Amino acid sequence: MRDMRNGRATKAKEENDLPGVWAAYGKLLQHLRKRAELSQQALGDAIGYSLEQVASVEQGRRPAKEAFTVAADRVLAAGGVLEVLQGEVDRAKLPKFFRNFALIEAEVASRFSYDPLLVPGLLQTEAYARAVFAGHCPPLSEEIVDQHTEARLARQKLLTRDPLAELSFIIGEEALRDPVGGAEVMRGQWQRLLELSTLRNVELQVMPAKRGFHPGKNGPFVTVQTKELQHLGYFESQGVGCVVRDPADVSAFGLRYGKLRSQALNVEESVRLIERLVGET
Repeated sequence: MRDMRNGRATKAKEENDLPGVWAAYGKLLQHLRKRAELSQQALGDAIGYSLEQVASVEQGRRPAKEAFTVAADRVLAAGGVLEVLQGEVDRAKLPKFFRNFALIEAEVASRFSYDPLLVPGLLQTEAYARAVFAGHCPPLSEEIVDQHTEARLARQKLLTRDPLAELSFIIGEEALRDPVGGAEVMRGQWQRLLELSTLRNVELQVMPAKRGFHPGKNGPFVTVQTKELQHLGYFESQGVGCVVRDPADVSAFGLRYGKLRSQALNVEESVRLIERLVGET
């Protein structure tokens, strides 16, 4: 009996924790569907989804994927109103601690980051991202792993969005050599990094493993400039994220990043190192 009560309590908590934007999207979808005089089954048949999937989205229990939204918007002649919400729906799939910064990140004019232990999320392949979330402690459900992975990949629109953002990444060599997800996953990740390094708004550098002490030893961080020319910082550890707004602290982030850029391998050297890793496998 106690296990049953605990199970109901857990389910109730999960339902209460569902993002409000999913419920808002669901109510709008339901309104548009009824206006079009379609049943949930009929809408599902028209867009290639099951009755259960349509019902779950309408009830706010499941977030709509972009393909679902594009198809529903077309079938319901919604004029793009569902697609406007997709970015918010995707951001709500992210871990709670990261959502505020994700909203800032999506609109930045520039973004510079130092990541010593993992390939940065904006550059991760789907397989690498899934391996990272699958290793979470305490364990995440398969559904949450799927949602976090989808949201991480959706963030990568920043790499090519118009207008282009100026992006700089310094990655620790340890992150490139650590076999997250296994050898095949890492090989795909290295190849992805080589592809992204050719983008004209992306600068990729590697911090050598035996460089000695440098400002990055204190941990990963991000510094951004918004479209309004506001400078902000961000750092996270152990599932806790912090947006830094104090000008003195943000200025210190900028100074540290400049120092890291001068100590890391240059762009050409970094590409050659990654090419060597690919060739070694």
